[in-house]
Amino acid sequence: MFIQTEATPNPSTLKFLPGRPVLPDGGLDIPNPPEPAKSPWPERLFGIPGVAGVFLGSDFITVTRTDTEWQQIKPAILGAIMEHFMSGAPITNGVAEVSDADEFFDSKDAETVATIKELIETRVRPAVANDGGDITFRGFKDGVVFLHMKGSCSGCPSSTATLKHGIQNLLRHFVPDVVEVRPM
Repeated sequence: MFIQTEATPNPSTLKFLPGRPVLPDGGLDIPNPPEPAKSPWPERLFGIPGVAGVFLGSDFITVTRTDTEWQQIKPAILGAIMEHFMSGAPITNGVAEVSDADEFFDSKDAETVATIKELIETRVRPAVANDGGDITFRGFKDGVVFLHMKGSCSGCPSSTATLKHGIQNLLRHFVPDVVEVRPM
């Protein structure tokens, strides 16, 4: 098994590409060590000293480090990923991302929110996934779109620029009701 690695815009996060599906139905952000019963494999990654966060994407894994150097922990991470895929064990035991029930917006804004979600799904998420992260809609209130940034996007030095100059401009162009975009 050959696992490729790619740098991300976040210097504290590295993207690992195992060449096979990881979580085909979405992403799972694990910013802290999970409970072993819920997610045994990512817990193994957290057992590696220097691992601070894990994000599982459709076909990639991003790992965020503490102040440890990549050359010190990268071999152990590659080994843990390879071991897992060779074992055939499941990635998670039914751990789910935040659901749509946690979204907030006024029902009179449903059409606007549908357009915002479509733009995020079709134009924003694919670009963000290329950088080892994910972004999801959380809410809309008084012209402000609230987004949740995950994976390499969380804590990335360029995430503010991505939000303000990229996503905000895109949404304002297509949805006149959007005034601002904020992280949540």
